[in-house]
Amino acid sequence: MEPDFSKYRLEGDNSAYATETGLVVPIVTRAGHEVGDTGQSAGAHRSSGVSIQHTPATKLWFGKVRNESGYRSVPHHHGEAETGGYVLSGRARIYFGDSFRDYIDMQEGDWVFVPPFMPHVECNLDRNKPLVWMTTRTPENIVVNLPEVGDDALPDWTTRP
Repeated sequence: MEPDFSKYRLEGDNSAYATETGLVVPIVTRAGHEVGDTGQSAGAHRSSGVSIQHTPATKLWFGKVRNESGYRSVPHHHGEAETGGYVLSGRARIYFGDSFRDYIDMQEGDWVFVPPFMPHVECNLDRNKPLVWMTTRTPENIVVNLPEVGDDALPDWTTRP
Protein backbone atom coordinates (compact mmCIF):
# COMPACT_ATOMS: atom_id res chain seq x y z
CA MET A 1 0.00 0.00 0.00
CA GLU A 2 1.35 3.45 -0.97
CA PRO A 3 1.57 6.07 1.80
CA ASP A 4 -0.75 9.08 1.45
CA PHE A 5 1.47 12.12 0.97
CA SER A 6 -1.41 14.44 0.05
CA LYS A 7 -1.38 16.00 3.52
CA TYR A 8 2.12 17.31 2.77
CA ARG A 9 1.19 19.18 -0.39
CA LEU A 10 2.17 22.82 -0.51
CA GLU A 11 -0.78 25.10 0.16
CA GLY A 12 1.00 28.35 -0.63
CA ASP A 13 3.78 29.99 -2.58
CA ASN A 14 7.19 29.51 -0.97
CA SER A 15 9.16 30.76 -3.96
CA ALA A 16 10.47 33.69 -1.89
CA TYR A 17 12.68 31.11 -0.11
CA ALA A 18 14.23 29.73 -3.28
CA THR A 19 18.01 29.57 -3.61
CA GLU A 20 19.88 31.01 -6.59
CA THR A 21 19.24 27.72 -8.41
CA GLY A 22 15.49 28.04 -7.87
CA LEU A 23 15.26 25.23 -5.34
CA VAL A 24 13.54 25.62 -1.98
CA VAL A 25 15.60 23.71 0.58
CA PRO A 26 16.23 23.76 4.35
CA ILE A 27 18.96 26.21 5.39
CA VAL A 28 21.45 25.01 8.01
CA THR A 29 23.56 27.30 10.17
CA ARG A 30 26.50 25.17 11.25
CA ALA A 31 27.78 25.17 14.82
CA GLY A 32 30.30 27.95 15.27
CA HIS A 33 28.85 29.97 12.38
CA GLU A 34 25.94 31.60 14.22
CA VAL A 35 25.50 35.33 13.74
CA GLY A 36 26.52 37.35 16.80
CA ASP A 37 25.61 40.77 15.41
CA THR A 38 22.17 40.89 17.07
CA GLY A 39 20.24 43.24 19.32
CA GLN A 40 21.97 43.14 22.69
CA SER A 41 21.58 44.18 26.30
CA ALA A 42 24.90 44.69 28.07
CA GLY A 43 26.12 41.37 29.51
CA ALA A 44 23.82 39.13 27.47
CA HIS A 45 25.33 37.62 24.37
CA ARG A 46 22.72 36.67 21.78
CA SER A 47 23.66 34.63 18.73
CA SER A 48 21.19 33.67 16.03
CA GLY A 49 20.92 30.37 14.22
CA VAL A 50 17.85 31.38 12.21
CA SER A 51 17.25 35.04 11.42
CA ILE A 52 16.58 37.57 8.72
CA GLN A 53 20.29 38.47 8.84
CA HIS A 54 21.51 35.17 7.34
CA THR A 55 18.60 32.97 6.23
CA PRO A 56 15.51 33.58 4.12
CA ALA A 57 13.42 33.76 7.35
CA THR A 58 11.31 36.92 7.56
CA LYS A 59 8.99 36.17 10.48
CA LEU A 60 11.23 34.31 12.93
CA TRP A 61 14.34 34.85 15.04
CA PHE A 62 15.76 31.80 16.82
CA GLY A 63 18.95 31.88 18.81
CA LYS A 64 20.92 31.23 21.96
CA VAL A 65 21.46 33.67 24.81
CA ARG A 66 24.29 33.30 27.31
CA ASN A 67 24.37 35.17 30.62
CA GLU A 68 27.43 35.04 32.85
CA SER A 69 27.12 34.11 36.55
CA GLY A 70 25.31 36.76 38.60
CA TYR A 71 24.24 38.64 35.45
CA ARG A 72 21.12 40.75 35.27
CA SER A 73 19.98 42.70 32.26
CA VAL A 74 18.94 46.29 32.07
CA PRO A 75 15.18 46.65 31.89
CA HIS A 76 14.08 46.09 28.31
CA HIS A 77 11.28 44.80 26.11
CA HIS A 78 11.12 43.18 22.70
CA GLY A 79 8.73 45.55 20.93
CA GLU A 80 6.06 43.84 18.84
CA ALA A 81 7.85 40.48 19.11
CA GLU A 82 6.34 37.52 20.91
CA THR A 83 9.18 35.79 22.74
CA GLY A 84 9.55 32.16 23.75
CA GLY A 85 12.42 30.87 25.84
CA TYR A 86 13.78 27.54 27.02
CA VAL A 87 16.36 27.18 29.79
CA LEU A 88 19.12 24.87 28.52
CA SER A 89 21.26 25.17 31.63
CA GLY A 90 21.32 27.24 34.78
CA ARG A 91 18.76 29.07 36.90
CA ALA A 92 16.90 32.12 35.63
CA ARG A 93 14.69 34.85 37.02
CA ILE A 94 12.55 37.35 35.14
CA TYR A 95 11.36 40.50 36.91
CA PHE A 96 8.30 42.23 35.47
CA GLY A 97 5.24 44.25 36.49
CA ASP A 98 4.90 47.55 38.29
CA SER A 99 8.44 48.79 39.03
CA PHE A 100 9.67 45.20 38.42
CA ARG A 101 8.27 44.11 41.81
CA ASP A 102 7.09 40.70 40.53
CA TYR A 103 9.26 37.81 39.38
CA ILE A 104 9.25 34.19 38.28
CA ASP A 105 12.13 31.73 38.64
CA MET A 106 13.02 29.02 36.14
CA GLN A 107 15.47 26.17 35.90
CA GLU A 108 16.85 23.83 33.27
CA GLY A 109 14.00 22.41 31.17
CA ASP A 110 11.53 25.24 31.84
CA TRP A 111 9.81 27.19 29.06
CA VAL A 112 8.64 30.83 29.20
CA PHE A 113 6.50 33.10 27.02
CA VAL A 114 7.04 36.87 27.25
CA PRO A 115 4.29 38.95 25.58
CA PRO A 116 5.10 41.84 23.23
CA PHE A 117 6.08 45.20 24.78
CA MET A 118 6.39 43.70 28.31
CA PRO A 119 9.21 45.45 30.20
CA HIS A 120 11.30 42.90 32.10
CA VAL A 121 14.71 42.19 33.60
CA GLU A 122 16.40 38.84 32.89
CA CYS A 123 18.69 37.43 35.55
CA ASN A 124 21.07 34.56 36.12
CA LEU A 125 20.35 33.48 39.70
CA ASP A 126 23.56 31.50 40.00
CA ARG A 127 26.57 33.39 41.32
CA ASN A 128 29.01 30.77 39.94
CA LYS A 129 27.64 29.27 36.69
CA PRO A 130 26.46 30.68 33.35
CA LEU A 131 22.83 30.61 32.25
CA VAL A 132 22.09 29.47 28.69
CA TRP A 133 18.70 29.97 27.01
CA MET A 134 17.29 29.12 23.61
CA THR A 135 15.07 31.98 22.50
CA THR A 136 12.71 32.56 19.61
CA ARG A 137 10.93 35.73 18.56
CA THR A 138 8.53 36.80 15.88
CA PRO A 139 9.13 38.72 13.71
CA GLU A 140 12.80 39.17 14.64
CA ASN A 141 15.20 39.91 17.51
CA ILE A 142 13.95 43.29 18.71
CA VAL A 143 15.62 44.60 21.89
CA VAL A 144 14.55 47.97 23.30
CA ASN A 145 16.66 48.88 26.34
CA LEU A 146 14.95 50.99 29.03
CA PRO A 147 16.36 53.12 31.89
CA GLU A 148 18.38 51.18 34.45
CA VAL A 149 17.05 50.28 37.90
CA GLY A 150 19.25 49.60 40.93
CA ASP A 151 19.81 46.13 42.39
CA ASP A 152 17.95 47.18 45.53
CA ALA A 153 14.80 47.90 43.48
CA LEU A 154 14.52 44.20 42.54
CA PRO A 155 12.96 42.13 45.36
CA ASP A 156 15.17 39.33 46.67
CA TRP A 157 17.94 39.99 44.13
CA THR A 158 20.73 41.01 46.48
CA THR A 159 19.80 38.36 49.08
CA ARG A 160 19.45 35.38 46.72
CA PRO A 161 21.44 32.29 47.77
